[in-house]
Amino acid sequence: MTTPLRAHRAARAVPHPALLLLTVGFILLWAEMAFAHGVTLGDKGYIQEVTGVKIIPFLYLGAKHMVTGYDHLLFLFGVIFFLYGMKQIGTYVSLFAIGHSTTMLAGVYFGFGINSYVIDAIIGFSVVYKALDNLGAFPLWFGVQPSTKAATLIFGFLHGFGLASKILDYGISPDGLVPNLLAFNVGVEIGQLIALAAILIVMTRWRTSPSFARQAYAANILMMTAGFALMGHQLVGFAVA
Repeated sequence: MTTPLRAHRAARAVPHPALLLLTVGFILLWAEMAFAHGVTLGDKGYIQEVTGVKIIPFLYLGAKHMVTGYDHLLFLFGVIFFLYGMKQIGTYVSLFAIGHSTTMLAGVYFGFGINSYVIDAIIGFSVVYKALDNLGAFPLWFGVQPSTKAATLIFGFLHGFGLASKILDYGISPDGLVPNLLAFNVGVEIGQLIALAAILIVMTRWRTSPSFARQAYAANILMMTAGFALMGHQLVGFAVA
């Protein structure tokens, strides 16, 4: 499941399109964070003002949020990084989907949210955690390997709270709440499948490169750096908000 840290440390990484893609994602992450927790003002205003059942718009908003949610995509990228079989990939992606769907729907329906800055910092930590897991750091440092399936499900719950907190912050109308929430959740899953397909295309081609083992180390270091950057940004925002 994971590749040991020491297996990648010896060689220097060579620039590769996949690393450039991750770098671009890191830059876009910073651009996205300039907005109100990753949702454009137009979308935020729509959620605040709309009433009644609006299936198609909420499908679109859910898919858009996932496709442009760089924190979620970084974690998903880390989850499938060393997964090769479609059965394995399906298992882990399903655990993540079950986790974030459960807490997103329950959180909004019961009005339970977590401060957006705090939960986004935790989501940033999930990216750091997964990068360290991919590097084999936990057995090396602590002599134990945490369950990757349990971690994926738990972080899925936390990512779902992030979605719920954002929706609650926008004051979504109770009129049509359940169908709109379900539509948003379906949209999130559609967006996740679109993003996953794009990631798998890049990963499949990258893994055929003889330099993948060396570049994998650099990619996970870059992913971990992005996670730390997201954590720091959100914690600073929480301190000054």
